[in-house]
Amino acid sequence: MATLEGFRVRNFGVLKDVTLGRLWDKRKEEALTPMTAIIGKNGVGKSALFDAFGFLSDALNFNNIEEACDARGRGGFEKMRTQGTVDPIQFDVYYREHGNARPITYQIAITVDEFGRPQVLRERLRQRRKHQTRGQPFSFLILNNGSGVAWKGEQEGLQIVEDTEVIDFFEELQKERESAETEDIELDDHRKLGIATLGVLKQHPRIAAFRRFIEGWYLSYFTPDAARSLPLAGPQKHLNTHGDNLGNVVQFMRREHAQRFETILKKIADKIPGINQIDTEETNDGRLLLKFNDKGFQDPFYAQQMSDGTLKLFAYLLLLEDPTPPPFICIEEPENGLYHKLLEILATEFRLHATGLKGGSQVFITTHQPYFLNALAPKEVWILEKGDDGFSNIRRASEDPLVNNLVEEGLPLGGLWYSDYLDLR
Repeated sequence: MATLEGFRVRNFGVLKDVTLGRLWDKRKEEALTPMTAIIGKNGVGKSALFDAFGFLSDALNFNNIEEACDARGRGGFEKMRTQGTVDPIQFDVYYREHGNARPITYQIAITVDEFGRPQVLRERLRQRRKHQTRGQPFSFLILNNGSGVAWKGEQEGLQIVEDTEVIDFFEELQKERESAETEDIELDDHRKLGIATLGVLKQHPRIAAFRRFIEGWYLSYFTPDAARSLPLAGPQKHLNTHGDNLGNVVQFMRREHAQRFETILKKIADKIPGINQIDTEETNDGRLLLKFNDKGFQDPFYAQQMSDGTLKLFAYLLLLEDPTPPPFICIEEPENGLYHKLLEILATEFRLHATGLKGGSQVFITTHQPYFLNALAPKEVWILEKGDDGFSNIRRASEDPLVNNLVEEGLPLGGLWYSDYLDLR
């Protein structure tokens, strides 16, 4: 399973320069864990960090930077860019295709042209050569303003030592490449991503693998009202980001994975007393109703009558039982609408899924709920804070020896968070 080991974002709202985990030039740092939670007070940038992942995913799926800037209420590029700077918005993604694979770095810089239109300034994919332990990784895709080169197949790329050398990289190409191994790239639209265009071509397998990784991210924009909608009947394999196909996924799971679906029902029955059956019903006009049978009541309750918390918990458990789960799940404040005693249970379910032997998803959560943290270890928790300059800073809870010692002594991490032991002193 592909794993995100590190992520850096620059000039994105209050995230002037924030790094989580390991990068190609910070390989001594500990990588992101399978389960990661971001905590912090209101207004410190948790939503901005969630949206940084969302924006990168949207940019690839739309294959249009301008559309991604305008989507989900972002308000355009200048609303997104950190106030007071003219530097580009930049993202670094450091990931592995599987446990033994050499890590790959993706870097992208986004700016505006002379007309104020968002465009991709730079893109680069890099990876160390086999048996290479020193020096900088080699670029197998490098684009500046839509022009550049990509190495075909499994051939190695050009080593670029410094960002300043990117300007003159065409001269380097003439010295170091063989034309049979490379392909000149010229994109006709600078709003499009090179990885989106080249990632569908068989001759660029590493680019295609990275594209599939980002396309597979699941960013949850789930709302209970969406889950109460009446979709057209028909089984669907995966829960969508808004959850309005919840009933369709139930149809699919009951038909294709009955035993797995029974496991979900048992989990829900253990956590929400009274519910003993969940099913679907098709209306005369082909719409789909999701119905819950409650012990003690002869008639079922439909999704439209169920509480927000019940629908949300059911949707999350259904997501975690996906037979082919996404590689990366990102959820903002899953605690909203849930009974506080369910939060530790939900965190445990996320953690078991992320660390399971069967290879679940990597899970990334933003939260400010102490109950949720009680199921987590200090190395799985990152603390986001506002600096004196108004920009966000981030650190791992495990960086504080006192926190590690207190948790080892049996004090829950959520209790330490509630008692301000995780605040900077």
